[in-house]
Amino acid sequence: MLSRLQTPIEQLEAFILVGGASSRMGTDKSQLLLENQTFVERIAVTLLTVTDTIRLVGGSRNSTLPTVADVYPQWGALGGLHAALSACRSEWAIVVACDLPFVTSELFRSLASLRSDHEAVVPIQPDGRPQPLAALYRIHPCAQRATELIEAGRRRPLDLLQSVRTRWVNFTEIANLAQAERFFVNINTPEDYYGIARGPGSDE
Repeated sequence: MLSRLQTPIEQLEAFILVGGASSRMGTDKSQLLLENQTFVERIAVTLLTVTDTIRLVGGSRNSTLPTVADVYPQWGALGGLHAALSACRSEWAIVVACDLPFVTSELFRSLASLRSDHEAVVPIQPDGRPQPLAALYRIHPCAQRATELIEAGRRRPLDLLQSVRTRWVNFTEIANLAQAERFFVNINTPEDYYGIARGPGSDE
């Protein structure tokens, strides 16, 4: 049985994006194993200490978690983000991609603490790029703005973030958290996967 060691944050639901094509990996990334857990299972266990409500966007044949269908199928990351925001019943949503298996509850609690007076809270990776798929979004106005962007033919989550009040969180602000150097390790290719599978703590 999964235990919740910390109190969930009120007015917050979580969504794991699993609907990507995984074209570079060649197999469903959400079902890759790390330390005897799928990526989705690892992220879900992490999120359970932050919120009681976790759903998958895009669906997964091998998960017991409830799923949310894309409103705009085949619309990439912004389409998945839009689906999560459209389904969310709380004031805020955590949206995280299934190929970021090293995110932690401490990361999301830290981001949640910065929500005041903002409409999105987005971390900046060590390489200086924003990571919109390990971030928090206020449902209003982000859901409406995501719809407008998609209907205008736009596909980038960054377009959404640049049009709402976004709290950009520099990596230096979260670098003191445990495992911070691994938060944004993105698993896109077989080489990426084999690299982490052979790393410390691996079963391989």
